Amino acid sequence: MKRMNLAGLARRLTLMVGAEALQSGFHFALNLALVPMLSARDFGVFSIVMVIGGLSLTYIRAFAGMPASIWIGRSRTRPAAGAYDVTFGSGAVLLSAFAAFGVYLLLQVWLDRGALAGGSFVGLWSMRSYLRTAYFARGRRKSVILADLTFVVSGALLASLLWLGRADVLQSAFILLAVANATGIAALLFLGGWPFRISYRYQVRQRYARMWRQLGWAGLSVTLTNLQGQAVALLVTAFGGPAAYAPIAATLLLFVPLRIAATALTNMLQPEISAELARGEARHVWGQVKLWFGVTGSIGLIYGAMMLVVLPRIHLHILEGVPILVTGFLAWSIYTMTVLNVTPRIVLEVMSAFGTVALITGTAAAIGASFIIFLLFVAPPVWALAGGATSELLVLTATATIAYRKLQTAMAASEKAAKNPARR
Repeated sequence: MKRMNLAGLARRLTLMVGAEALQSGFHFALNLALVPMLSARDFGVFSIVMVIGGLSLTYIRAFAGMPASIWIGRSRTRPAAGAYDVTFGSGAVLLSAFAAFGVYLLLQVWLDRGALAGGSFVGLWSMRSYLRTAYFARGRRKSVILADLTFVVSGALLASLLWLGRADVLQSAFILLAVANATGIAALLFLGGWPFRISYRYQVRQRYARMWRQLGWAGLSVTLTNLQGQAVALLVTAFGGPAAYAPIAATLLLFVPLRIAATALTNMLQPEISAELARGEARHVWGQVKLWFGVTGSIGLIYGAMMLVVLPRIHLHILEGVPILVTGFLAWSIYTMTVLNVTPRIVLEVMSAFGTVALITGTAAAIGASFIIFLLFVAPPVWALAGGATSELLVLTATATIAYRKLQTAMAASEKAAKNPARR
């Protein structure tokens, strides 16, 4: 097994977290700024749009970003990498347009103004997410960070200009996010040193068709994962409307830094683990799983201890009457288990075990949703977080167990092949 360069790993993680922290930190700060400025209903609408945008990102990742990360990472020549880039980039454009239109239709029901801006924001955010994943896979980390910085700076400037005139706050938030994402896309394309091309010719469609079975499982898996991971938001909103979801969104917001760490780790490790498993280095991958499991667990515990001190001192109108320590603990549990699950889930995805992932998340979604619905009938809406935490625990336990078994099998096969080179 290769000896791990811990200093190098720490530098790469710091770089990746820095990239995520720039953009996610801006979203975090914007949400914090909006909490006292919006009514419970409007903040609930904004939070639901952010949730839907996050769901859109998962489909972009399943059908474009994750395949691009895996196949570009495996490509040994620039033309091969470019062919996959055109294929998955073209898919990302269609998916982003579909997400934008869907959010526009939904906001037409809830809002008098701002539906077009909200839809544009989700579509552009989805597209920028794909481009970030693809450029990470090409090793253009510095370009991504500079583009993220451009996104944050432009968003901050627009926030000050739009809100200086006391315009419609919710509509202004959607406008600034849409423009900031468009600016971030332009900066990434300019800095990345790799032209972005789309095509819907026969060869591109055929390349997608050859992978359709695998992508179909990925789509089913991400759908079930979304139902499992976002059951609280979807069910609480369905039962009580955006205002009922507002205090849950405000509590979850406080634990967003843990999600930033999870996303950064995914972007860093997926191309590496894909390449290592393709070379038969299952033992080294197992070492990475153990290392990052310990790192993410430590991060979760430290952050939870910090929030235990901070939570009682938070006073917001949206959180009035909410048992903040209880809801904070449940929110921390959800995000900590999510970040712990990063490396085991990557292993299953790279091994194309999408059917297994779908079975795990589907089972957890059914159990978690049933528990959430029960809680919504017998307790205040914030207690629905207990159902979400139960679901995440089931997913973490099953995913880690199966990833361990698959890696053990792969290690045994590699060792057998090494002892019998003539039979390869």
